[in-house]
Amino acid sequence: MALYKIHPLVLGAKIFSKGILTYQHDYDKEITVPVYGWLIEGGDKTILVDTGYLGPVITEAREKAIGGKIYRFEEALARWNLTPKDIDIVLHTHLHNDHCENDMKCVNATFYAHEFEFETLYNPHPLDFRYAPDFVEEIDKGGQMVHLKEDTEIVPGIRMVHTPAHTRGGMTVLVATEKGTAAITGFCTLLENFFPPKRIRALEWEVIPPGVNIDPYLAYEQVLRVKREADIYLPLHEPAFARIDTIPDDLEKLEDYPQTN
Repeated sequence: MALYKIHPLVLGAKIFSKGILTYQHDYDKEITVPVYGWLIEGGDKTILVDTGYLGPVITEAREKAIGGKIYRFEEALARWNLTPKDIDIVLHTHLHNDHCENDMKCVNATFYAHEFEFETLYNPHPLDFRYAPDFVEEIDKGGQMVHLKEDTEIVPGIRMVHTPAHTRGGMTVLVATEKGTAAITGFCTLLENFFPPKRIRALEWEVIPPGVNIDPYLAYEQVLRVKREADIYLPLHEPAFARIDTIPDDLEKLEDYPQTN
């Protein structure tokens, strides 16, 4: 089985209340977070997890806030000598717009997402305003989208598991690396969600659910499940990864990064 490396591609940034990510906590704090694509190196397929923003807002202030440079999609791939046409597989954690806006550029790719994401995408509740069918519908109708019904090994060493927390069809991508299993989470969180500060642990919370969730109790259990099953945690909006190029190689550059559970 191949062992992989993961390259976080910073494909945008957004500013909002921190409570969007940390359920019941810090709604009064503003936070700037990256929007990532995750390039997986190893094996004989070029694999990307999520495709980020089509037209990211790039400002000095946002880059300073996240501690790293923001790239347009083609620029980010070019750093690794790739173009969108080189992508063989795209794995979607979920189909909110900021995770799939560059899909149409990956003309040779096969895409994977949970079937529940498509149900919500095409028939959303008013609360599901983060979905934008325009970025996915044509690709789906063209037969490039695989609708997963269950946990699935995509290639040896890379598995998608259903973790409904942030959305009904959220899928966490588990990747075998030389330092254990890395989890690219199927829900929008920070490292703090996995390792809460003392004031939160004092409430007997082992983790913090994502602030936007389909059911806070279910979301709590899904975050806790991923924490127990993985060795390396890659929350979808953690700013720390904007400062490094390769996981797990560069994790040691991040002070106090919790690499094992």
